[in-house]
Amino acid sequence: MRRWAAALRAAAGPAAGPGSCRSRFDFGGRDVASWFPGHMAKGLRQMRGALRRADCLIEVHDARIPLSGRNPMLQEALGIRPHILVLNKMDLADPHQQPIVPLVAKLVSNSPRYQRAENVEYCIMVIGVPNMGKSSLINSLRRLHLKKGKATAVGGEPGITKAVLTRIQVCEKPLIYLVDTPGVLPPKLEDVETGMKLALCGAIRDHLVGEDIMADYLLYTLNKHQQFRYVQRYGLAEACDDIERVLKHVALTLGKTRKVKVLTGTGNVNVTMLDYSAAAYEFIRAFRAGHLGRVTLD
Repeated sequence: MRRWAAALRAAAGPAAGPGSCRSRFDFGGRDVASWFPGHMAKGLRQMRGALRRADCLIEVHDARIPLSGRNPMLQEALGIRPHILVLNKMDLADPHQQPIVPLVAKLVSNSPRYQRAENVEYCIMVIGVPNMGKSSLINSLRRLHLKKGKATAVGGEPGITKAVLTRIQVCEKPLIYLVDTPGVLPPKLEDVETGMKLALCGAIRDHLVGEDIMADYLLYTLNKHQQFRYVQRYGLAEACDDIERVLKHVALTLGKTRKVKVLTGTGNVNVTMLDYSAAAYEFIRAFRAGHLGRVTLD
């Protein structure tokens, strides 16, 4: 508890009074250099190698971070290929998928295919930063057009797809194959706030950033956008800019506690304390599931 309180106070700065919120967020000099896993560099090299076999590119992106999430290195690698940008998670549900296949067919037929001009099938590479729903999009198109089950693994954490996979058929007429690719972040993010937005949307693993500051930045963002659904959800009397107080209510509401051994004069005693780490995780997960309101972070 003491570690959490110190970390939260350092991130939050001076406590705000009732009804007020911070005009800026203090990131405490954090460095984002360690937020780029090594397998992403390998994935980007594989994607560049497979690009010559692609007729079209579908870039899947999170609608909550339309600016912060897009990887400039992927945009540079697009070359002259036709390019479709799909904004996923508009309402944290399936995107509007029906127009994608006819749009792909139209773009490819109206674009030069060079060495692939004689191929009757279309090969589409699906790209984007981690955990944006690329694999889910492929599986959804496969169910929609072929009435078949999922062909690629999906998950709620970044890094499920770690290599450029084989082609996956998603349509018969026209004959379309999609290639799933690993999510790739730029090796150097613009700033800490960009990285924080990516982390809240699940593109960076939570432990690399820290659930404590992620929860505090989320509270700052919700108040900034006047999204106060958390007040009723966690039983607060009013909107609050004190993350420690909010997480206390989260822990009490959800029963998040942990046993701690305390040394006393008569020996060790097990004491039940509120689990602020678990509360922060649940607070972040509630945002990702849409329970705290629809928020665009950019």
